[in-house]
Amino acid sequence: MKERRDARRLALDVLYEAEIRDQLPTEAFEARRRGGWVLAASDEDGSRSTVEPVPAVLAYARTLVEGVQEHQADIDALIAEVADKWAIQRMPVVDRTLLRMAIFELLWRDDVPVAVAINEAVELAKALSTDDSGRFINGVLGRVVERRVAE
Repeated sequence: MKERRDARRLALDVLYEAEIRDQLPTEAFEARRRGGWVLAASDEDGSRSTVEPVPAVLAYARTLVEGVQEHQADIDALIAEVADKWAIQRMPVVDRTLLRMAIFELLWRDDVPVAVAINEAVELAKALSTDDSGRFINGVLGRVVERRVAE
């Protein structure tokens, strides 16, 4: 599961970069691939080193990036419906990106348990976004799941 966690982090970086540079996510992924992949990792003593991602990490990161790109219009419409009083463009970019990735996993990936998709998005939000982002993302994804079950 660490590979999937690493893939989510890598996909988040690529999707974030694509958004702030106003480019297609798959273009951002390919630019990163051509430039060389380097992930920061913590050694046992707490120091930082760099490692190349394993093929499984790259494969799942690509799946997330391509999936979000392919379904972004539907995902964004769903976010707009369930995110009470929050315009999608006013959300922090990290939160918006995490929601897109998690919703893609919830609705288009049968191999990702609901709890895992939500928990991974919440944990990344807590680590990388605002103090309230974890609760916000948990609430939005909870409403997405409720809608999915009701359908």
